[in-house]
Amino acid sequence: MEKSVDFNKCNALILAYMGDAVIELLARRHIIGDGDRKISELNVEAKKYVTAISQSAAVERVLPHLTEKELQMFKYGRNAKGVHTPKSASAVDYRRATGLECLFGYLYLLGDTERAQCLFDIAYKAEE
Repeated sequence: MEKSVDFNKCNALILAYMGDAVIELLARRHIIGDGDRKISELNVEAKKYVTAISQSAAVERVLPHLTEKELQMFKYGRNAKGVHTPKSASAVDYRRATGLECLFGYLYLLGDTERAQCLFDIAYKAEE
């Protein structure tokens, strides 16, 4: 039995935590469509979708397509307190990636996986 989510009590970083998994799953589903390949090759391919730098770049492609509520959720994640910056990305890239993950977590927990897939397709079409 699934628990319902109270978005008024849900921390942005919790939504980003879920969104990270959602983006990873959508990326994996996308890349396995290319046919039979080695797992090591799939892992290399998946990194094109899940790094802070690639997610930050994806933000540029997806922003014009967001609804007002989706933009609000992106900003909620982007502006979250307590976000640490890894050595592999700038603070700006990492915050934008956290915002994207927050948005995808929100959509998943809302049950709108169709919209999440649509935004994933828009966000990563340049990766093709």
